Amino acid sequence: MSTRETIIEQADYLIRDKGYNAFSYYDLSKAIGIKNASIHYHFPSKSDLGIAVVQKHLQGLAELRQEKKDLSPLEQLEAFFSIYTKAQSNQKICLVGALATDFHTIEENVQTHLKVLADQVLNWVTEILVLGQQQGVFHFSIEPRTKAMLIISNMLAIVQLIRLTQIEDFERVKAAIIFELTNPQ
Repeated sequence: MSTRETIIEQADYLIRDKGYNAFSYYDLSKAIGIKNASIHYHFPSKSDLGIAVVQKHLQGLAELRQEKKDLSPLEQLEAFFSIYTKAQSNQKICLVGALATDFHTIEENVQTHLKVLADQVLNWVTEILVLGQQQGVFHFSIEPRTKAMLIISNMLAIVQLIRLTQIEDFERVKAAIIFELTNPQ
């Protein structure tokens, strides 16, 4: 892994562990074992680094969507859940949830990239739901976009709430979403 990639990876970790505003280049330099000047060489400003982290997640999302596009709607929904499963297993929250908390205090260019990431997630889940409804796999009576927002907000919240409750609640919420979608109302 290059120095640039290592910096992005560590920044991603710190954002999802502490929050965007709670880490500094000094924290990064200590964690990675390089000088602040090396970080500034790759990322002159913190917003440059924040954008790089968001772009890493955008690329990962695009790759996941492409990899799973030919699967059934239920398997695609499970692929969406895998984003949160991975975050939960690493005892982290998702990037959207972490940056949304700091939204009003992060730079406008980071906000813009974050909105693109959130839109991409929303579009994907909406597409999964529409496909599932068309194939008779999913049953729900509200607009697909609204249902997608409910599912996404449940997943965003549960990775944070299990810090306070039980880890089993994560699987219970996923199972409840699937049960609700797959059982006619």
